[in-house]
Amino acid sequence: MNQTHTEKRVKPVAPRVQELINASKSVILATVDAEGNPNSSYAPFVQVDQTFYILVSFMAKHTKNLADGRKTSIMFIEDESATKQIYARERLTIDATTSQIERDSEVWNAVVAKLRETHGKVVEVISEMGDFILIALQPVKGSYVNGFGSAYFVNANLEIIEHRNDANHQSK
Repeated sequence: MNQTHTEKRVKPVAPRVQELINASKSVILATVDAEGNPNSSYAPFVQVDQTFYILVSFMAKHTKNLADGRKTSIMFIEDESATKQIYARERLTIDATTSQIERDSEVWNAVVAKLRETHGKVVEVISEMGDFILIALQPVKGSYVNGFGSAYFVNANLEIIEHRNDANHQSK
């Protein structure tokens, strides 16, 4: 006799959203261009309050998509070498709005200083290049997964708002 997943309940693992972010040096980016074509990339980041900032070059395809304020999703994911189960890697996926930070503004200067402190002297060099812009990624909503049967909805403040139900997980 086959058992449904609901008969074999998996106890959710306590969420560690901020710990996953803190363990990451870069964020995975998913953007779309004007024609709706997807593009994925990554960028080193810093977090200030609930906003993520990336310093990116217009030589990269994703930068125009970000600067134009198109739909964006970002993801933080556990390193493959650290995971116990490749199908259940810990991950946080966030829908985000984007905005370009004005060069030499107070926010630009503070964030670039934090990027340099976090990622080294290379930031000093690239922040002076004219093709590099600073983008703010503001979370809207998201999801956090840290194992089978352990998935959660996340709000704009990166707080867990509810455990996702497991109605779609069934055995044959």
